[in-house]
Amino acid sequence: MSEKTDIEQLLRSGTPVGFKPQGNSMHPTIVNGRDSVIIEPLGNRKLKRGDVALFRRSKDAPKYGGMLVLHRVHSVKKDGIYMVGDNEKEIEGPLADEQFIGIMTELIRKGKHISEKNLFYRFLTRSWLFVRPFRFIFTGKNRK
Repeated sequence: MSEKTDIEQLLRSGTPVGFKPQGNSMHPTIVNGRDSVIIEPLGNRKLKRGDVALFRRSKDAPKYGGMLVLHRVHSVKKDGIYMVGDNEKEIEGPLADEQFIGIMTELIRKGKHISEKNLFYRFLTRSWLFVRPFRFIFTGKNRK
Protein backbone atom coordinates (compact mmCIF):
# COMPACT_ATOMS: atom_id res chain seq x y z
CA MET A 1 0.00 0.00 0.00
CA SER A 2 1.55 3.27 -1.09
CA GLU A 3 1.35 5.85 1.69
CA LYS A 4 0.89 8.82 -0.64
CA THR A 5 -1.44 7.16 -3.13
CA ASP A 6 -3.74 5.34 -0.75
CA ILE A 7 -4.01 7.60 2.27
CA GLU A 8 -3.49 11.09 0.90
CA GLN A 9 -5.44 10.60 -2.33
CA LEU A 10 -8.36 8.93 -0.56
CA LEU A 11 -8.59 11.74 2.00
CA ARG A 12 -8.27 14.46 -0.62
CA SER A 13 -11.09 12.78 -2.58
CA GLY A 14 -13.32 12.86 0.53
CA THR A 15 -12.97 9.23 1.69
CA PRO A 16 -12.17 8.48 5.38
CA VAL A 17 -9.30 6.04 6.01
CA GLY A 18 -8.21 3.78 8.83
CA PHE A 19 -4.63 2.69 9.47
CA LYS A 20 -2.08 1.79 12.14
CA PRO A 21 0.30 4.72 12.63
CA GLN A 22 3.97 3.81 12.74
CA GLY A 23 6.52 5.20 15.16
CA ASN A 24 6.50 6.33 18.75
CA SER A 25 6.00 10.09 18.45
CA MET A 26 2.37 9.85 19.65
CA HIS A 27 3.03 7.43 22.53
CA PRO A 28 1.33 6.98 25.02
CA THR A 29 -1.96 8.04 23.40
CA ILE A 30 -1.35 6.13 20.15
CA VAL A 31 0.78 3.01 20.62
CA ASN A 32 2.84 1.73 17.69
CA GLY A 33 1.78 -1.74 16.56
CA ARG A 34 -1.33 -1.85 18.76
CA ASP A 35 -3.59 1.11 18.01
CA SER A 36 -5.35 2.15 14.81
CA VAL A 37 -6.92 5.46 13.89
CA ILE A 38 -9.76 6.68 11.70
CA ILE A 39 -8.88 9.82 9.78
CA GLU A 40 -11.55 11.84 8.03
CA PRO A 41 -10.96 14.51 5.39
CA LEU A 42 -10.47 17.90 6.98
CA GLY A 43 -13.01 19.55 4.68
CA ASN A 44 -14.08 22.95 6.01
CA ARG A 45 -13.19 22.15 9.61
CA LYS A 46 -10.77 24.46 11.33
CA LEU A 47 -8.12 22.78 13.44
CA LYS A 48 -7.95 23.69 17.12
CA ARG A 49 -5.63 22.99 20.02
CA GLY A 50 -5.72 19.31 20.95
CA ASP A 51 -6.91 17.96 17.59
CA VAL A 52 -4.86 15.14 16.05
CA ALA A 53 -4.26 15.92 12.38
CA LEU A 54 -2.52 14.28 9.45
CA PHE A 55 -0.24 16.58 7.47
CA ARG A 56 2.54 16.34 4.94
CA ARG A 57 5.83 17.96 5.83
CA SER A 58 7.25 20.21 3.15
CA LYS A 59 9.87 18.53 0.99
CA ASP A 60 12.52 20.95 2.26
CA ALA A 61 11.77 20.31 5.97
CA PRO A 62 15.06 19.77 7.83
CA LYS A 63 13.97 16.39 9.21
CA TYR A 64 11.95 13.79 7.28
CA GLY A 65 10.96 16.17 4.49
CA GLY A 66 7.85 15.19 2.53
CA MET A 67 6.71 12.65 5.12
CA LEU A 68 3.09 12.17 6.25
CA VAL A 69 2.85 12.90 9.98
CA LEU A 70 0.09 12.40 12.54
CA HIS A 71 0.56 14.81 15.46
CA ARG A 72 -1.48 16.91 17.85
CA VAL A 73 -2.24 20.60 17.32
CA HIS A 74 -0.27 22.58 19.89
CA SER A 75 -1.54 25.98 18.79
CA VAL A 76 -3.17 27.86 15.94
CA LYS A 77 -1.71 31.30 15.28
CA LYS A 78 -1.93 33.93 12.55
CA ASP A 79 1.29 32.67 10.94
CA GLY A 80 0.19 29.01 10.84
CA ILE A 81 -0.48 25.86 12.82
CA TYR A 82 2.00 24.42 15.31
CA MET A 83 2.12 20.66 15.93
CA VAL A 84 3.69 18.37 18.51
CA GLY A 85 3.82 14.62 19.03
CA ASP A 86 2.53 13.32 22.37
CA ASN A 87 6.00 11.85 22.97
CA GLU A 88 7.85 14.96 21.80
CA LYS A 89 8.89 18.24 23.39
CA GLU A 90 9.82 20.05 20.18
CA ILE A 91 7.01 22.01 18.53
CA GLU A 92 6.90 21.98 14.73
CA GLY A 93 5.62 24.93 12.75
CA PRO A 94 4.31 27.15 11.48
CA LEU A 95 2.59 24.85 9.00
CA ALA A 96 0.28 26.10 6.25
CA ASP A 97 -3.37 25.04 5.98
CA GLU A 98 -2.59 23.38 2.63
CA GLN A 99 -0.29 20.86 4.35
CA PHE A 100 -3.17 19.35 6.33
CA ILE A 101 -4.98 16.38 4.86
CA GLY A 102 -7.20 14.95 7.58
CA ILE A 103 -8.27 14.88 11.20
CA MET A 104 -8.42 11.91 13.56
CA THR A 105 -11.97 11.16 14.63
CA GLU A 106 -11.45 7.80 16.35
CA LEU A 107 -8.76 5.84 18.10
CA ILE A 108 -9.15 2.05 17.98
CA ARG A 109 -7.51 0.25 20.90
CA LYS A 110 -7.92 -3.50 21.40
CA GLY A 111 -11.02 -3.45 19.19
CA LYS A 112 -12.69 -0.62 21.11
CA HIS A 113 -13.53 2.55 19.17
CA ILE A 114 -12.83 5.73 21.15
CA SER A 115 -14.23 8.92 19.67
CA GLU A 116 -12.04 12.00 19.85
CA LYS A 117 -15.15 13.64 21.33
CA ASN A 118 -15.15 11.25 24.31
CA LEU A 119 -14.87 13.45 27.42
CA PHE A 120 -12.43 11.14 29.23
CA TYR A 121 -10.20 10.92 26.13
CA ARG A 122 -10.30 14.70 25.69
CA PHE A 123 -9.46 15.29 29.36
CA LEU A 124 -6.48 12.91 29.25
CA THR A 125 -5.07 14.19 25.96
CA ARG A 126 -5.54 17.87 26.80
CA SER A 127 -3.88 17.30 30.17
CA TRP A 128 -0.95 15.55 28.46
CA LEU A 129 -0.66 18.47 26.04
CA PHE A 130 -0.72 20.94 28.93
CA VAL A 131 2.21 19.20 30.70
CA ARG A 132 4.29 19.00 27.48
CA PRO A 133 7.27 20.93 28.91
CA PHE A 134 7.40 18.61 31.94
CA ARG A 135 6.62 15.22 30.38
CA PHE A 136 10.12 13.91 31.00
CA ILE A 137 9.28 13.88 34.71
CA PHE A 138 6.49 11.35 34.01
CA THR A 139 8.24 9.34 31.32
CA GLY A 140 11.86 9.46 32.46
CA LYS A 141 12.82 10.48 28.91
CA ASN A 142 14.46 13.64 27.74
CA ARG A 143 13.21 13.42 24.16
CA LYS A 144 13.37 16.36 21.74
